[in-house]
Formats: sequence, C-alpha cells, structure tokens
Amino acid sequence: MPTATLALTRPTGEAPWREPARYWPALTEATTHLETPLGAISAAGLAANAFDMLDRAAGTPIRVASKSVRVRGILDAVLALAGYHGVLAYTLPEALWLATDSDGAAGIQDVVVGYPSVDRAALARLAMDEGLASRVTVMIDDVAQLDLIDSVVAPAKRNSIRVCLELDASFRAPVLGHLGVRRSPVHTPAEARTLAEVIVARPGFTLVGMMAYEAQIAGVVNKGPGKLAVRTMQKASASELAERRGAAVTAVREIAELEFVNGGGTGSLETTQADPSVTEIAAGSGLFGPHLFDGYWQFTPVPAAAFALSVVRRPTPDVATLLGGGWIASGPPAADRLPQLAWPEGLRMLPREAAGEVQTPVTGPAARGLAIGDRVWLRHTKAGELSEHLDAFAVVQDGKVIAELPTYRGEGKVFL
Repeated sequence: MPTATLALTRPTGEAPWREPARYWPALTEATTHLETPLGAISAAGLAANAFDMLDRAAGTPIRVASKSVRVRGILDAVLALAGYHGVLAYTLPEALWLATDSDGAAGIQDVVVGYPSVDRAALARLAMDEGLASRVTVMIDDVAQLDLIDSVVAPAKRNSIRVCLELDASFRAPVLGHLGVRRSPVHTPAEARTLAEVIVARPGFTLVGMMAYEAQIAGVVNKGPGKLAVRTMQKASASELAERRGAAVTAVREIAELEFVNGGGTGSLETTQADPSVTEIAAGSGLFGPHLFDGYWQFTPVPAAAFALSVVRRPTPDVATLLGGGWIASGPPAADRLPQLAWPEGLRMLPREAAGEVQTPVTGPAARGLAIGDRVWLRHTKAGELSEHLDAFAVVQDGKVIAELPTYRGEGKVFL
C-alpha cells in the first residue's frame, strides 16, 4: 500500500455517503485486498467534515484535538487548511513527540497539553529543551502543579515553562447541581485571577493562555423530541458560561497578556464561536464522524472513518459471527458505547454477547445473506479511540486506496 501526504480540498461534487448502498460497498471494493480487521478513511468524507467544522466555527480558528485523531498524517493534513492552527494534545509525552519531527527537527509549532502532567521525565525534557519550551504549553489549575514542576527542575536551571490556566466550564444548575466534567477547581473569575497572580509572580513560568471546555454542551447529544431538556440546559449553560468566562478572561488579562483563550468542542462550535472572549476552539472528533455525533441536531457528520470485520462463523442460519469487534468506547457503560453496525443494513448484536473482544455475533434480516469471508462495516462511538486498535488507516479516494497513514500505535506510540 502506498504512503503519501494527504491533501484535503473542499468537496464540490457528489456526496456518496448520503447513499449507504453506494458508499459502503465502494469502501469494501477499494480495500478488498487488505486483511481484516482494517480501518478505512474516506478522503472526501474527511474533507467534508473538516470544512463543515470550519463553516460552523464561522471564522474562529480551530485547534485540532489530537485525542480525537491519533494519526499524525491526518493532523498534518488538517493543519494545512486555513482556519486550523495548533494542536490540543492529551499528554505531555505526546506533545513533545508532535513538536519534534522524525528527524529530530522542529515539528508542530504550537501544541497545548489539554490535561495537567506529572510525568517527571517529560517535564524535565521540556524544561531543558529551549525549542520544545517555546512550542509546548502545559495545563495548570492548581498551585501544586507548579510546585511539582519546580521540584523536577528548579526555575533558575530551566527555560521558562509556557502555562495555560484552565477555568471550570461546568454548569451549576439550580436543581440538578453540577453538570459537566470534573476538571479544574477554578470556577469563578476571582479564583482565575488569584491563580493567574500566583503564576505570574513565580519565576520560571509564563502565563500565555486560558482554557474552558464546556463538556455539557460539546459532548452531550441533543437531537430528538426526548432531548428538549438537554437543549434547554445547553442554552442556559452557554449563556451563563459566556458571562462568567468573559469576566474571568478580563480579570486574567489584567494580570497577563494572553496569547489565546480556548473553548468548546465539535458539538459546541456554534455557541463557542459566539462567545467574544474565546479566540480559538478545540475540536477533533467531527473529523472522523463517529456515530455518537449522529445525535446532534445542529450538524450531521460524514462517517469518514470506519472499520471492517470479517464473518468467520455461521452458527445458525440467522446468525453470522464476526472476528473481533469489542472496541468499546470510554464513558458510562451503556449501549451507546458499542460500535454501530453500519453495513450491511439490518444487522444487530445479540444482547447476551454484544461486541466481544474476539467475536461479535450479529443477527437480523441481513445476517442470512452473509457468507464466510464477507465483511461488515462498523463505526466507533468515538473518534480517536478507534486508532488505538489499528496500526494504520487505508485512505480511500475515487474507489482506490491512495495512502496508508499509520496511527500513533502504528508508529509505536502509546501515550495513555
């Protein structure tokens, strides 16, 4: 399979993904020479998603969330598009790797680590490498994190560490209480200002950014009549956050000259870009279009990334058994964490087995027509987690595999 640099252009012609009976068999035909399990990416579908995200961001730059991709070739292709800049990494070792090319030269120029790090070896490398220290920003929400960095390399012996202060973006609803993820303890503008003052006063640190990720908006599905309460909550949360985040940014800007204020995610591009205090939006899942995002009313992603498994058993005329399939998504254990059987249509998993690590029996009308060796296409609930099960993705364009792009795993990297 060839290896190539992927160039994305805005689709102007057909949209075959709107016709499942055309889209999925075409992926099968293009990849029939490859063994399963295999991952495939439609180049046109990826481009459609990338440009749709830009349209939804309405001019606000998008920082690519690498956790939702984990394929360096895809990161490079997306970052080559006007409107995308920088990466939001999920670990410091990953950030250092992304900021360094394979030949040791400078890599991605602007990498923010989205989560605090206590990796002493990575912190030491960052602190002692002037180039990396200029390209990588770490996340801070607690003075104890500053203390840990100082314990690794004293301020007088290191380069200044670029710091991003994270504001808690969760919504404290009057009746339901805390809605959102448990991230930063810094919730109020006054708390943000206090921590900013501490950071600025300490030698060896430079406060360059703020972040506030509204998971209760970006990461909660809201399509359908049964989701009216969710949409109501999200609207109220967006209004509250715009006021509070704006006040926090104003307070911190009185202490430090911020280079960026990051917010949002794939599911909140519209509301986050409307907040004038935000200068960039972090998003990545929408590029692959996992099936979780079928549940949003404001956009419909293309299923650009999928994986194929082979039928290896026919235990009964009504059941076909796939080899593998237990690629379960993170989050609260529930049916929506299972892969979605995308093609052929009319398949469903058996409730007593569901998706298993080594086998996944499927039934339904389409199961009777499956033969040993046939392929079934599935979509992961999330995006980047799919990459942890694959060495590479076959990139399909115009009915042919045009490239093989290794995942992090395929490059020998496992960061979390």
